[in-house]
Amino acid sequence: MSSLATSRDSEGHAGSLPGLSRQKSFNPTGSRSGRARSQRSRDNLNGWAFAAPFLAFFLVFLVWPLLYGLYMSMTGKSLTGANDSVIGFANYAEALADADMWHSLGNTLYFTVISTIPLVVVALVMAALVNVGLPAQWLWRLSYFAPYLLASTVVSLFFTWMYNPQLGLINDALAKIGLPKVAWLNDPGVAMWAIVIATLWWTVGFNFLLYLAAMQNIPAQHYEAASLDGAGAWRQFFAITLPQLAPTTVMIVLLQILASLKIFDQVYQMTAGGPAGATRPVVQYVFETGFTGYRLGYSAAISYIFFGLIVAVSVIQFFITRRRSA
Repeated sequence: MSSLATSRDSEGHAGSLPGLSRQKSFNPTGSRSGRARSQRSRDNLNGWAFAAPFLAFFLVFLVWPLLYGLYMSMTGKSLTGANDSVIGFANYAEALADADMWHSLGNTLYFTVISTIPLVVVALVMAALVNVGLPAQWLWRLSYFAPYLLASTVVSLFFTWMYNPQLGLINDALAKIGLPKVAWLNDPGVAMWAIVIATLWWTVGFNFLLYLAAMQNIPAQHYEAASLDGAGAWRQFFAITLPQLAPTTVMIVLLQILASLKIFDQVYQMTAGGPAGATRPVVQYVFETGFTGYRLGYSAAISYIFFGLIVAVSVIQFFITRRRSA
């Protein structure tokens, strides 16, 4: 009995040794979780390191100009440096009462309306013609999309010569069929339409590619089933193709509206906003107010009013696309 008690006492003393107690408290699960946290920290650090250059450019060239422009719109800042003090919302009040600003904004909205419709409809027709299997499809795709790759200066110069009242190719063709010549860029009632025609020829290729890609993703089984039911080509187009293209059409319309609202290049190069301000868009008015009239603060206020309009269109786009995807 005494030997048994002695052995138990020795086991008890051995169990209380520091080395043995550390062995029993070892937790491999905690060690693995610590390594996982360390790995996540390294991954996060590497991610921020890769994103740092983009974030730096984003903050310097987008966020800071946006905030500084908002501040500038509330000052009387001028290129002459005459008055840089804060004047609150006085610039916004003046802009909302500025007839020239509203006229320029009206020109922008007018161009957006009359350009968006043909840029969508013509692109749809072009994509449908190529999708039916015309020979030499690569040539059709190239000819439709190639103008989109040209610079705005090239397109503007090309159409300025085409619209020349005396030497232009378009007026020459009109004269040969007995029609009177048209002052394409000098008539206030025609100049905006002339710019729309140039813009249509230049940019319709992008919408054409979007429509063509969407058409080629429509399952062929739909058309085969419709053919078995006796549906002709026109019936298939209106009953199958158009409904399947509805999401693409919504996207193209909204993207085109946003692009048309920001028109500046071709107008400035072809008409400089004339004749008599008939084609001057709001972006050109902002440019002229800031760099010709030297009123940087006032031009910033006009640009932020226009920015609010673009944000409103973008919000509408977001809710429309979310509702369709829901």
